[in-house]
Amino acid sequence: MLRAHSLRAGRLAAVLLSLACSCLPGLAAASPPPIFVLNSLDATVSLIDPTSWTEMRRVSVGKEPHHIYLTPDQRSVIVANSAGDSLTFFDPKTGEIQRTVNGIIDPYQLRFSPDMKWFVTAANRLNHVDIYRWDGSNLQLAKRLVTGKTPSHIWIDSKSTTAYVSMQDSDELIAVDIPTQTIRWRTATGPMPADIFGVHDDKTLLVGLTGGEGVQVFDVAGREPKAVGILPTGKGAHAFRAAGDGKTVFVSNRVANTISRIDFATLKVVANYAVPGGPDCMDVSADGKRLYVTSRWAKKLSVVDLQTGQLMKQVPVGKSPHGVWTLDHAR
Repeated sequence: MLRAHSLRAGRLAAVLLSLACSCLPGLAAASPPPIFVLNSLDATVSLIDPTSWTEMRRVSVGKEPHHIYLTPDQRSVIVANSAGDSLTFFDPKTGEIQRTVNGIIDPYQLRFSPDMKWFVTAANRLNHVDIYRWDGSNLQLAKRLVTGKTPSHIWIDSKSTTAYVSMQDSDELIAVDIPTQTIRWRTATGPMPADIFGVHDDKTLLVGLTGGEGVQVFDVAGREPKAVGILPTGKGAHAFRAAGDGKTVFVSNRVANTISRIDFATLKVVANYAVPGGPDCMDVSADGKRLYVTSRWAKKLSVVDLQTGQLMKQVPVGKSPHGVWTLDHAR
């Protein structure tokens, strides 16, 4: 009888605890942060639940949201609306809109400097690069630089002194001196350069050639850049995402419908993953086990199991999904 009574009491306690957790947010398990997917042709952001793999809701923003970036204090994540000339600040944990900043002209790509003092945007449509001072909350335009045709992607070195920007339609790479807001040098690239990724302590740059079949390698250790060669990855090499292991980086091959993994030390491809629908931007789960990829032409978020190398999920989203990001990502 005593044992039966103890069992009933235990069950009752468990039920009461469950009810308490459902009523008291402090006791309930916190929901994981959503995966943000930017639907560039819908002017919306899809918020994906990483547990149920469903779209929780779709939020309207400015026209043509393409890229997304976390603020230095990690309290906001910024969606850049290029044709809407605005930035939408979201709560990275909940996906709620915090504020909208207007008057940011054609912010196609965006990046903060590592020292958290500068904010740089590339105006893909209007052929300029804007350098802003950042005081932790507000942006002040320091300089607008006229560039080559169609500035695409930005990489800022670890010292926060140089911003490298690719020129998609004039096939160039430029180096911008951030403190003086001047162009330091300009060099020719392969066809349609896109994203840029720095390795080897800022001495080497990788540039995705969307109009080619691989990644172009530049030595930027000296006063002038030197083209080293092209690393074959696949047609339409476009966007980069560090794997989070400090050893490798992913590049999406948009035309080949593959993702390649490049080793930093050897600058060779060590793995390939098939991802349909025009893979574009990527993020990596905090545990390094999943790769989130926007399938640009298929209107889906693709999820790759990095342990098996297989496509594990595809979640329907809006038109022309481009940027993807989640707070719960590999650093």
